Amino acid sequence: MKRLTIPKWSESDRPREKLMEQGRRSLTDAELMAILIGSGSKDETALELCKRILSDARNSLNNLSKWEAQDLCKYKGIGEAKAISIIAALELGRRRKDTEPDILPLLNSSKRVYDFFRSYMQDLTHEEFWVLYLNTGCKLVDKQLIGRGGNDFTPVDIRVILRYALQFKAHSLILIHNHPSGTLNPSGADKQLTKKIVAAARTMDIEVNDHIIFTDASYFSFRDEGLL
Repeated sequence: MKRLTIPKWSESDRPREKLMEQGRRSLTDAELMAILIGSGSKDETALELCKRILSDARNSLNNLSKWEAQDLCKYKGIGEAKAISIIAALELGRRRKDTEPDILPLLNSSKRVYDFFRSYMQDLTHEEFWVLYLNTGCKLVDKQLIGRGGNDFTPVDIRVILRYALQFKAHSLILIHNHPSGTLNPSGADKQLTKKIVAAARTMDIEVNDHIIFTDASYFSFRDEGLL
């Protein structure tokens, strides 16, 4: 019976496609290794080869991480380049364990936002419009500069704001722009733009937590002033 190579399997059985469709955690250790090496030999697929290697390592990634390149190169279908790829991946995993997780800023009040973002907006002679993207715990996921303008106008594309929100899987947003003139009060255009963004975001079940106007000396919060 002729052996099927991985490209001839159903898409749901191919490691790369499985990762894309079902997520990285759906893959076995052997399937992840098969993605690394890409191909096996004429006698066995990459997945079969990786299963055999793992079996020889007593199905332990900790044991496998102690192997050298020459240990892996003993297997038909594993050359130096593939052996190095496996070793490098295991080393990255080891280093990740030694890395402290990033502490995401908690931005659940206008004062916290002002203190966190003040340095970005200070001393600007032109307007900038930023959006902070938050998770369900009001912690910062990402920040994006949406528009840059002159002294009193900044073009803002709402579609760009929402595209980033979907990309970062944001639960809520905080809008930020500055008034280089030092005027704290929002303009009519500021209020109108805020309403448009709030309405558009709600169609995607995304909340706008605040819109904060920065000056060098202070700030104005739409939320604190009852405008949201």
